[in-house]
Amino acid sequence: MISKNNFFYNYNFNSKKFNNNLRKTKKVFSSIKLELKSFNMPILSSYDKNYVFDFSKNTIKKFNKYNNIIIIGMGGSILGIKCIHSFFRKKIKKEVFFFDNLDSNLYLKFKKIKNLKNSCFIIVSKSGNTLETLVNLSMIFSKSLFKNKSVFITELKNNSLVKIAKKYNAEIIEHKEFIGGRYSALSESAMFPAKLMGLQLHKFKNLNKLINNRKFVTCLIRNVASIYTLNTKGINNSVMLNYDSRLNDLSFWYQQLVGESLGKKGKGINPIVAFGPKDHHSLLQLYLDGPKNKFFTFFNSVNKENTHKLKNEIIPNSMKFIKGKNLKSIIDAQLNSVKSIFIEKKIPFREVFFKKNNEEELGLVFTFFVLETILLARLMNVDPFNQPSVDQVKIETKKILS
Repeated sequence: MISKNNFFYNYNFNSKKFNNNLRKTKKVFSSIKLELKSFNMPILSSYDKNYVFDFSKNTIKKFNKYNNIIIIGMGGSILGIKCIHSFFRKKIKKEVFFFDNLDSNLYLKFKKIKNLKNSCFIIVSKSGNTLETLVNLSMIFSKSLFKNKSVFITELKNNSLVKIAKKYNAEIIEHKEFIGGRYSALSESAMFPAKLMGLQLHKFKNLNKLINNRKFVTCLIRNVASIYTLNTKGINNSVMLNYDSRLNDLSFWYQQLVGESLGKKGKGINPIVAFGPKDHHSLLQLYLDGPKNKFFTFFNSVNKENTHKLKNEIIPNSMKFIKGKNLKSIIDAQLNSVKSIFIEKKIPFREVFFKKNNEEELGLVFTFFVLETILLARLMNVDPFNQPSVDQVKIETKKILS
């Protein structure tokens, strides 16, 4: 998972600028490591195996009996569990539905859910006042439907979700105030529904082990130094090119993490999500021959779902090179051809490849990207934990609606 292939290809690791930034990155990592060991970075506390969840075995047992899980939330409150669900979709036996945008089609989707009586509802908002979450909740709310079947994950304050939960005697799980939404993928907001999906929560969490793992740390520091150096040269578009649909939501999780954490003070990295091989037919021309202001991360995995073989009888001789192939081998050939041309054209890229497709591996990637983002923020001198401009838009929206 973490190997030399995770480093950037086509990058001049011998340049003076990179070596200076490498030293800076090592110094910043050392300070972050000290903060983590002395518990001075509570926002990442849920990435540690010793983190204690605010839900009991009885709560899990109570809600585990439902076949459907309906999750309502926005942004970081729901992106982590969407990513986890997509990644383990074949392993999860229950039906899971997400409501994470304002769209009448989502309401229609809700109406089509079969056996609503056998559904539990998980409503997530750190602040407890997220407008979109409250709107979606109000659109599908039914006192009889939600009674004894709903869980609210929110801060224990006098907010809207707490008021609703108390009014209808619903379960409340605390969303820790010190854990921001986009850093909550291994906290209650994602781990409670993940438990209901039958996943092993402790296997996601290896922060202390990883920050002491030489291979992991070396890879992390070199990637951060590379991205920071590229960024100082105006190469600040980070394209995630994904070749496994199970990883699509990982791309969107990463997009929010990077965009909301680093986009401040006129600085930042622009995270762009793309999908291969579909976008070979729309964006690849730009990526190969357009402005050289982008670096790439390929997402791929050993995906046993893509083993379907082609039916040779329909394939003409002019396309005989695909006869006998399965879907996975064709997708991999397309990815490898892109990497080959990237090397030829000296376009910087790295690859994140999932070999085991288990909780430990996904937890490792969550941890890697979170630490990468925090390190980059320190180097760029921005606060990775706030989002002041987003808060400004929320205030303006409230004014318009009032």
